Amino acid sequence: MLWFDIIIFAAVAAFLFYRLRSVLGERHGEERERPNPFSFDPSKAPAPLEPAAPPMDVRDDQPVGVIPQPPSFNTDTLDGRLAQLRAADPNFSEKTFLTGARAAFELIVTAFAKGDTAALRPLLSDDVYDSFAGAIRARQAARETLETKIVRVKSVDLLDVGMVLNTARVTVRFVSEQIQVTRDADGKVVDGDEAKSADVTDRWTFSRNTRALDPNWQLAETRSEG
Repeated sequence: MLWFDIIIFAAVAAFLFYRLRSVLGERHGEERERPNPFSFDPSKAPAPLEPAAPPMDVRDDQPVGVIPQPPSFNTDTLDGRLAQLRAADPNFSEKTFLTGARAAFELIVTAFAKGDTAALRPLLSDDVYDSFAGAIRARQAARETLETKIVRVKSVDLLDVGMVLNTARVTVRFVSEQIQVTRDADGKVVDGDEAKSADVTDRWTFSRNTRALDPNWQLAETRSEG
């Protein structure tokens, strides 16, 4: 009985071997080995990089390990201060900035007249916003309305530029022709002339942290001239 069991088990083992061989196949010498995605082939390693040539302005007698000093700017001149700003913010363009400043000027003047604090909030620094919002609340408490129409913007000139640590400050003069009228609760004009325009000169300072990802500037200071 024992020999009979051994013969049965051997037959079963032979049958299973035959089935595995038919499914998996035999391995031949010419078969390619499947690549291992985590393996590293030294023969395919990139050639070592050649040492970079030293800069042309480096002298042989310059001490090794000396950290180059940042460029110095003549901050006594506007051109020097502009160069300092461009070094901190390479994307700064005077032409593009003045175009944006003009758009911001018209938007802020209009929003202030309408009492639209939601439109003013992202355009103003905290201090300027508090001042504008306070004036709007006082106007509303007096039940007065302000109507401001910008007839035209005559000029937009860059006056000054400065850097305080990473914060850039740019001062711009706006000369505009406006019609400003203040009315009381009954609609009666209490200040201004709706049929007469006047020239208004404003000096605004915009600021921006040059290290911030947000490219937008905020109005940080206002002053009227004349």
